[in-house]
Amino acid sequence: MCGKRSAPKVIPAVLAVFFLLLTGCGREDKPGPVAKISNFVQANLKQGPVLQVESREFTNDDLTAYIKTTGGNEAKGLSPESLSRLFDRFVDDKILLEAARERNVTLTMEEKKSYLAKRAGETESGQPVPGLDATAPESMFEGLLVDKYVYQVVKDIGVGDPEVQDYYDQHKKDFLLPERVQVSQILVPTEQRAVAALRRIENAPESEFRRVAREESSGPEAFKGGRMGIYKRGDLPYDMEKVIFALDEGSISQVVESSYGYHIFRLDRKFPPQLQPPAEAAPAIRIKILDQKIKDALAAHLAGLKDTLRWKPYPENLFFAYQRLDQ
Repeated sequence: MCGKRSAPKVIPAVLAVFFLLLTGCGREDKPGPVAKISNFVQANLKQGPVLQVESREFTNDDLTAYIKTTGGNEAKGLSPESLSRLFDRFVDDKILLEAARERNVTLTMEEKKSYLAKRAGETESGQPVPGLDATAPESMFEGLLVDKYVYQVVKDIGVGDPEVQDYYDQHKKDFLLPERVQVSQILVPTEQRAVAALRRIENAPESEFRRVAREESSGPEAFKGGRMGIYKRGDLPYDMEKVIFALDEGSISQVVESSYGYHIFRLDRKFPPQLQPPAEAAPAIRIKILDQKIKDALAAHLAGLKDTLRWKPYPENLFFAYQRLDQ
């Protein structure tokens, strides 16, 4: 039988009951009042908003749906750090979504249909996703609306030829190509067949190597006469690489065994280290500069939105322990 305890008047009655229950009174196998109170508190925390943007509130359910849609993964199994970064993206996207709505950015029926067709194509069966059609809830198209808004923000950003040339001049070391080799191979499943193939091509012209590769090789490049491509050190398995790079131009290796079978390599050509010409480097440079300019423009635009819109995150209501980037 539980003894009586009088709680100080400054303690609310519900806390007095809570304290009394902690002494062990009225223990049962089924959840007691303490567990019920705890479950009630936890349930209400998880149901509270995790983000408010203007008049719109978003919950943990909205966040988990966002994670599944954008990342393709369930929230469970992800680390708190990964979930925290996904929440940061969730916040940014919802702010961009509000800006799109305020600026009356809308989707056409054709854009919706195209989006749904793409979604259907991503399923294993290729059949339409159940419940998805052009009259689906607008929430289904929020990501697409954000993408359209972002495109309008960055669509006029470009990269001029002088910018490309300046980047090349300032980063020439990044365009220094290392020694490379152009290689061909004959690949067969047994050592006996490899030795027989080697006998046929030793001291024979290149045309014979190509013919044997087409007739005997089981490699995917056999139809091309065994031509594999151009490689630098580190592109191929080490056991193959040490044999190939030791060859002279035009020479053939001995039989090399690997987990794929038995190889005979031909070193077709050696390319010494050289500086990649500006014209060859330009496309990659242009993409690199454009990507950075878009990132900078979008970050500046988002910062401006955060200064003008009313928004507030509630990390204490998240279903995981939020970790700040500066921690």
